[in-house]
Amino acid sequence: MNNLNHLLKVTAAWISIVYVICYAGVAMFPGVRPGFMNYGLHMGIDMGRNILNFGTFISGLIIWNIIALLAVWLFVALYNGIKK
Repeated sequence: MNNLNHLLKVTAAWISIVYVICYAGVAMFPGVRPGFMNYGLHMGIDMGRNILNFGTFISGLIIWNIIALLAVWLFVALYNGIKK
């Protein structure tokens, strides 16, 4: 993995696209959230009310990009650090 910057840019683009699709899915089909919690995370939680606005969209987009970039940075560090 020689080009970390390129990999981080691709990751940011990918996670942004996935986040927008997920956010739009929850906005159009709010019933998907409890189903995801039940079947995807194996948890039964009262989700309360949906808060979907521009502020939550932008903050979630930033948070998920930071998490994804840190995950890819860790992957590259481990990939380069562990010898074959």
